[in-house]
Parts: sequence; structure tokens; C-alpha cells
Amino acid sequence: MKIAVLKERRFNETRVAASADMVKKLTGMGVDIAIEADAGMAASFPDEDFMAAGAVIAASLEEALDGADIILCVQRPEPDLVDKMPSGAKLIGILSPVSDEASVAQYAAHKIDAFAMDLMPRITRAQSMDVLSSQSNLAGYKAVIDAAAAYGRAMPMMMTSAGTIAPAKVFVMGAGVAGLQAIATARRLGAVVSATDVRFAAKEQVESLGASFVVVDEEAMKEAETEGGYAKEMSDSFKKAQADYVARHIAKQDIVITTALIPGRPAPRLITAEMVAKMREGSIIMDLAAEQGGNVEGTKPNEVVKVGPVTLIGHANLAGRLATDASSFYARNIVNFLALMIDKEKGDLTIDWDDEIIKGVALTRDGAIIHPQFSPAEMAAASTGS
Repeated sequence: MKIAVLKERRFNETRVAASADMVKKLTGMGVDIAIEADAGMAASFPDEDFMAAGAVIAASLEEALDGADIILCVQRPEPDLVDKMPSGAKLIGILSPVSDEASVAQYAAHKIDAFAMDLMPRITRAQSMDVLSSQSNLAGYKAVIDAAAAYGRAMPMMMTSAGTIAPAKVFVMGAGVAGLQAIATARRLGAVVSATDVRFAAKEQVESLGASFVVVDEEAMKEAETEGGYAKEMSDSFKKAQADYVARHIAKQDIVITTALIPGRPAPRLITAEMVAKMREGSIIMDLAAEQGGNVEGTKPNEVVKVGPVTLIGHANLAGRLATDASSFYARNIVNFLALMIDKEKGDLTIDWDDEIIKGVALTRDGAIIHPQFSPAEMAAASTGS
């Protein structure tokens, strides 16, 4: 069996879907691995490291794809690249099918069995395969580092013979994986950190990291939480009161980090231009949702812009700004997923299509779209609003 690892071709993508450790594990199972030349250079993984681990370096894309049973990538491949893939191959990557449903139809048309790692079920057994968590962790960390680098002052309190410097105030909006890592990182740098989230359950996590939880009416928010820890729709009066409270809080902050993302949909607007204008001169806003329209009015993807008193940072692919670690994490996620599909003794593919993890990420099989969310009937219903 042959696994092909492709060089990423999308703009600003520095990661690679393999590591030397991954190659050693898979070749130990009797699997042949072909890695497109220079696929790992942007992540500081030279071809020599892959060769030493047991991989073959393919001089071209065509050579890498020739006879491949499994094709690994980071981001969704462009349509012209999919056209070159051998029929029957298994494509595994962060395929973002919600953002491009046409790609799912193309996989089916070319009889490529596609597996979207970004649809990994949030169950205990799949935690070691959760690419969104592994990459979001790094994004949350890098967000704070980049914001601190742009901030023109020190982060921690400093007491010196020349005087005392007050610690920076950091506000994190969203306490998911990226948000919690941002909180922890900002705390390690000595900042005074606060955070907010639509889920009251996040309060305990935020406070366990040494940050304060920002909410206008704690009891109302607590009562609106379901048994599973999700938030019910809040009243309009609560939403307005919370928004006003957060707006006043933002005006006092030095650094704000927004992390709200909804797959396949524009990012929710958390901060308006009016709120930006009321912040202090020299303040920083790091918008982790820049690629999906931004949580902040005025954010521009892949740009750093000055809007009034504030510097808005819209770096895309923050995990890719830590390409070596991000690639290592991603490769481990892939190896753990492949363990479900490869017979360790024979080195053959043995896919259990009824496994809940496989069912959660499998988009296509034998020329048909099998994921219920992307079935022709489901997509037709969604387009008509029924």
C-alpha cells in the first residue's frame, strides 16, 4: 500500500501533512510513503529527514500520486489537483466541505473516497485525531505572542528603580480551545486577563486559568444553560445589556483577542467600529476569524491595519505561523486516524464504514456522497430553505 503526501499549494500554507516520526510509524506497518519534493521545507522538515525515516521523495506531483492508495494533505486541494488523483484513492485532510460543497461532488465524480478531518466527532475516542483542537491550541498561543509583539509596552508588571509599569490588560472573547490557550499564554506573560463566552460552563474553565469571567447577569446566563452545557437563546434585553457591558469593558483593555468561528458561515460580529474608536491609543485587537469575515469591524485578512487608536491584526492561518509544531501535531492526528484504517500486521486497508468516527468524517465512497450533511437531497433542501 502506498501513501502520498502532497506539497501544499494554497496561499500562506506552510504546514505539511507528515513528520519523520509519522513516517517511521507507518513504514513500520509495511506501508510505502512517497512525499512530494520539498513538501516540508516551509515547516523545517527537509527531504533528508523524511528519507532517513524511510520515505521516498517523489520528484513531481505526478510521481507522488502514481499508484497512491491514500493521499494526505493539510488544506483542501484545488479542483485541478483533484483531477489528477487516481480513482479509488482515499483523500484525507482538512477539506472544509461546509465552505465548498462543490468539492464534495467532485470527489464523488472522480470516485475518490474523501475524509474531512475537520468533521471529526467530538467524542472521547476521537480526541487524539481532533485536528481542530490541535491547531486551535497553537493558534491561541500564537495570537497572544503576535499581539504582544505588536503592543508597544511590556506585558507584566515591572517594578524598577525607574518606576513601576502596570501589567497589560488582555480580554479574550470566546473560551473554546483557542481562547483558553490564549488566556493561559497571556497569564504566563504576566497580563491581567479577562474573558467572556456565550456558555456559562466556560466560567469555571476561565477562572481556573486565573482570569476573570465577564458577564452582565450571571444568574440569567446560568439559567439559560442546558444540561449539556450549551447556551439557550437569550432574551433581546439580555443581549443588549451584555453587549453594552462588554463594550464598556473593551474600552479599558490594552489587547483584545477574538476567537468566535462558525464553520461554513461568516464570523459573528463581536466588535463594532464604534467600540474600536473608544479604545485606548496603542491598543491591539487580534482577530482569529479574519479569514471568515472577522469578528471585528475593519479587520482585513492577512493584513495589519491601524484604525483610529487601535491596531487590528488579521493574520490568517495562525497555526501555520508555527509550522513545525503545527505539522507535528497534525501528523500525529493523521497517524491516529490511519490506525483505524490500516491492518497493522498486513499493512492493508481495512475500513470499517460503520465505525462512528469513519461515519463522521467520510464524505464520499465508491462515487457516491455518503455524508448525510452533504447528500444531494440535504443540499437541495438547504438551498430552498426548507
